[in-house]
Amino acid sequence: MKDKQFGRLRFISGDNKGKYPYNHSVYIQASEAKIIIDPACSLEKLTRLRDDEGVDMVWLSHWHEDHIHYMYLFDGAPVWISETDFPPLTDIETFLDWYGINDAKIRAYWEEIMRKEFNYQPLKSANFFPINEETDIGGIRVQAIATPGHTPGHLSFFFPEEEVLFIGDYDLTPFGPWYGDAASSIEETIESIRRLKEIPAKIWIACHERGLFEENPGKLWDDYENIVHQREEKIFNFITKKPSTLEEISAAWLIYGKPREPLDFFETNERVLVNKHLERLQRNGIIMKEGIKYRKI
Repeated sequence: MKDKQFGRLRFISGDNKGKYPYNHSVYIQASEAKIIIDPACSLEKLTRLRDDEGVDMVWLSHWHEDHIHYMYLFDGAPVWISETDFPPLTDIETFLDWYGINDAKIRAYWEEIMRKEFNYQPLKSANFFPINEETDIGGIRVQAIATPGHTPGHLSFFFPEEEVLFIGDYDLTPFGPWYGDAASSIEETIESIRRLKEIPAKIWIACHERGLFEENPGKLWDDYENIVHQREEKIFNFITKKPSTLEEISAAWLIYGKPREPLDFFETNERVLVNKHLERLQRNGIIMKEGIKYRKI
């Protein structure tokens, strides 16, 4: 996958096709500042960018580790993020809390990973984007669009002059949306997908896998949302056949389809996503919990 320039915006492709723990980044050469969005594409590319062209600001779509991976390269550059998503970047304990990690052993494992592999360094301060209004930051016009669900303060960025929409982690991948954090929301995820679908862009940039769409994604928006409904249908059908515990449902791998390595990582992901759907099905009065088992009403 090649990097590509769109006016003042450059799509920088990530290592391993932008798959976790990497992403695709965007570099902006504005009149007053040089800006990097989500600096986690490639250590080599970002080091070269810093040394050869410079970076004056770091913009973040949200707080996840695969979007701040190489932010330390730009130490001293002002960070811009939504005010809602800032707290996890101020303290590692808050970071782990936002993921909903309660087990002491797993917390210790992830704290080590965050410090050693993702170079987590707490921030003391940040700048906060005006939300849902067009503004000029660093000499470029941008609208920071609230697209919660993936995280509470996830932002997408629309650049009206370039007609480019940066959709962040609403990445239109075949796997579908992620909403497994403690404060993630399936309902808000669906609303955000529909909001992004209606924005009149001509170029769409996502953070993972295909990443760059030079034609309207069209049906991909609906396919992406439908994955949410398909997951829920699988879980409901599983419970319909036999009342089951969260552990039993998770062991069926209805989200990922099959066990994946590292098993500890993906087992946790499967469980939290299944649990989000169980909570939603209960809120909607479709299933109920008796003891430790879920069954349809």
